Amino acid sequence: MNSPAAAVTREQTLSIFSQVMGLVAVTCGFAALGAYLGRDLNGLIIILPWLAAFACIIGLNVANRAGRQQLALILLFAMGLLLGIAIGYTIKAYATLDPTVVYQAVGATALFVAALGAGGYAIRKDLSFLYRFAFIALLALIVFGIVLFFVSMPGGSMIYAFLGLAIFGLFVVLDFNRLRRAGQQEVIPLAAGIFLTVFNVFLFFLRIFGGNR
Repeated sequence: MNSPAAAVTREQTLSIFSQVMGLVAVTCGFAALGAYLGRDLNGLIIILPWLAAFACIIGLNVANRAGRQQLALILLFAMGLLLGIAIGYTIKAYATLDPTVVYQAVGATALFVAALGAGGYAIRKDLSFLYRFAFIALLALIVFGIVLFFVSMPGGSMIYAFLGLAIFGLFVVLDFNRLRRAGQQEVIPLAAGIFLTVFNVFLFFLRIFGGNR
């Protein structure tokens, strides 16, 4: 028979899991709203919501550390809205050419995150030591993306997308593994991290299913 302490721990873990995933879902909703609002936003002005979203990411972590959870929550939802605005025109462009591309990207993202997230959550061993490797791989991906911007490479876009899926797939595993032992103070930062991973995975699948379009 399980001890009362173990039962409480399990209940707390499930509570934190539900809180984190609930916040991720709401933030995705704000991103969808932002994509609708920003569907006609194009040109250099698109840089503004990206910069504002980046500021929100920094701000929510600072606010969370300071114990200002309400402000951190507002900044989390603002981040989702701003990132949605930032990619609104891109989604509209894909949807105009072929709406199924967007649906396929959404479905593939859901399955990808659900499968790897379940795997990461099921692993009892603490995998946090792999975050450094994942971060270095992400930096390498960014450098590769910059190179592709200036140098034409056959199939470079698809290589970039699949490498991105591999790296962010690792982040999915690590974030859900971390979720197993997260405390209440980590709810909002974890929700932000998982949302950003979902957001990037969606963009990579959009690139893959959209092909050269």
